Amino acid sequence: MNPSDRRQRTRLPLSGYAICMAGICGREALRFIQQRGRFLSALVRPLVWLFIFAAGFRSVLGVSIIPPYETYILYEVYVAPGLVAMILLFNGLQSSLSMVYDREVGAMRILLVSPYPRWYLLLSKLVAGICVALLQAYAFLAIAWFWEVEAPPIGYLTILPALILSGLMLGAMGLLMSSLFRQLENFASVMNFVIFPMFFTSSALYPLWKVQESSLPLYYICLFNPFTYAVELIRFALYGQFEPFSAMVVAGCAAAFLLAAIVAYDPSAGLMARRGGPEAAK
Repeated sequence: MNPSDRRQRTRLPLSGYAICMAGICGREALRFIQQRGRFLSALVRPLVWLFIFAAGFRSVLGVSIIPPYETYILYEVYVAPGLVAMILLFNGLQSSLSMVYDREVGAMRILLVSPYPRWYLLLSKLVAGICVALLQAYAFLAIAWFWEVEAPPIGYLTILPALILSGLMLGAMGLLMSSLFRQLENFASVMNFVIFPMFFTSSALYPLWKVQESSLPLYYICLFNPFTYAVELIRFALYGQFEPFSAMVVAGCAAAFLLAAIVAYDPSAGLMARRGGPEAAK
């Protein structure tokens, strides 16, 4: 009986799955604590947009009454949910960047010899990244509150499921991307070609009706951008409302990206197999 058959026939206790996920999350938390610059850089980017860009365009780009807002709002109030989604996007890709690094230095071998299914290891890695992203997102919202970007008190609770679902989608997308690259330099350079187009071709900075008035092709690009629906899901949730269509799109994209990443990381069926079998995943 080969090792794969023994793994399939051996029933692992549920407590072992919990310990496995706790170990992966703990490793990610330890890495996050040791890399304080990562936390600061995750906040600097959206805060620069909020304090400089949004404040400078306050008088020019005021937003009229559109759902979920019940009155006219300042521009920085409008862009705040998009900046929260920006934190999730950067964190999702940075977490996947660490996957490429772990494969490059050989740390992935520790996970690969684990008796637990590969899909569960990837899911645990994804959950660990989401936990870190939640800390960064709430830290940004706390700072934005002092900048008069205030939401209803209930909104800081109702936004949590939206952050988790959006983080799951963006993190799974990052995992799928990390399976395409074997060298750290290649993945790091491609990140910029994904992050900024997704961010700018969405409703993070401008309402879609304004985009439609200025450029119809750009409007359709925004409609096909899954990041747009993550932004809108977070925007409505921050004000205690639920946007069902955005939730459906984000959940569907999250499931598709995660399934594709699991297949891609499968050394017998995915992209790793085309690159030389299990050794390529290490």
